[in-house]
Amino acid sequence: MSNASNERAQRVRHFVEQQILPRELELGAHDQAAAVLAAELQIKARAAGVFGNFYPGSPITRLADYLAVAAEEGRSEFAPAILGCDATLDTWMLDRHASGEQRERFLLPLLRGEQVPCYAMSEPDSIGSIPATMGSRADWHGDHWRLSGRKWFICRAARADFATVIARTGDGPVGTALSMLLVPTDSPGFHFIRPLALLGRQQGQGELRFDEVKVAPQQVLGDPGQGIALMQRRLGLGRLLRAAHWLGLAQRCFDDLCARVHSPRGELARLGDKQLVRGRVYQVYRDIAAARGLLRDAADKFDLGMANAIEVNLAKLAASDALSGAADSAMQIMGAEGLSELSPLSGIYRHARTTHILDGTDDALVSTVGRDLLAATATGKPFDSRAPSLHLGKVTP
Repeated sequence: MSNASNERAQRVRHFVEQQILPRELELGAHDQAAAVLAAELQIKARAAGVFGNFYPGSPITRLADYLAVAAEEGRSEFAPAILGCDATLDTWMLDRHASGEQRERFLLPLLRGEQVPCYAMSEPDSIGSIPATMGSRADWHGDHWRLSGRKWFICRAARADFATVIARTGDGPVGTALSMLLVPTDSPGFHFIRPLALLGRQQGQGELRFDEVKVAPQQVLGDPGQGIALMQRRLGLGRLLRAAHWLGLAQRCFDDLCARVHSPRGELARLGDKQLVRGRVYQVYRDIAAARGLLRDAADKFDLGMANAIEVNLAKLAASDALSGAADSAMQIMGAEGLSELSPLSGIYRHARTTHILDGTDDALVSTVGRDLLAATATGKPFDSRAPSLHLGKVTP
């Protein structure tokens, strides 16, 4: 870990512990007061120098060095939004693929914390893991595109200033038929339809509809038809960023579990002497440590520009399992208190369950990893288990 990373991680830890954790119950209300509070905390985060920790231009330039910072950001499920992490992936994509005009219009406001982005891919009538089933279209009309379609379960849909929309711009093979469009949410024909609760709780997901939205050529990210390639570039980093935050939340659950065992109530119940309690402590710690190692491996290869499709998916799956197991065990040790509003664990538990579906469902990723491993180990192919993705011929941009 670099000195810059270690110093920033300590500052983030202090800010999250002092400013965010004490206000989680208020932030979890997801009402107007919660939105105002989040905005106030974001101003404080910028003043404290802990906003946009992995943005382009940050002192932390390697993903592997950012992991320690991300773990501290992830200690609260509300911290990533407050600290600007929700825009990290968009700033990364825009920094590498935006034109000069797009950088001025979309990237710079993100870097200053002045705008909120959303990414509109999933659709009600399509299969998220099969891009060819997408129905949203942008048809060419002389000197502009006209976008129509629906998207749902879109993070930050209600408060975004612009959306990166995946839409069909051609009728050929899916590899050249989709494009990424940068669409301001105040564009005529851009509609926020409704919020969509996850497990009975509002978490910022929503549904969008586009009715003949005018999209200028200058609003296409990259070139028309590059949508699939850009989606793949976005996907790997996105999964690693999420996994890093999930492990921070898992570590918090482990810390809370151990704190309960060592508390006066835990001592009274002799929790530390019980074999099943010790087994849970072992299992949670092992799962976090294993996931952390997989994440570090994937991040190192990402920084080197090596192929890492298998490594990314393994890290995402392991981090999701580690968080779910940590939350479940912490709740079990905490007892009824862990199920109530007296503890943040009920919210963390529901958040953990969504990680097995969002950013790629477990079932789809397990199937993909199995397929890729079989392809990499096919008869006659040299296989190096230290870098399995190199045998797939897919290189990280």
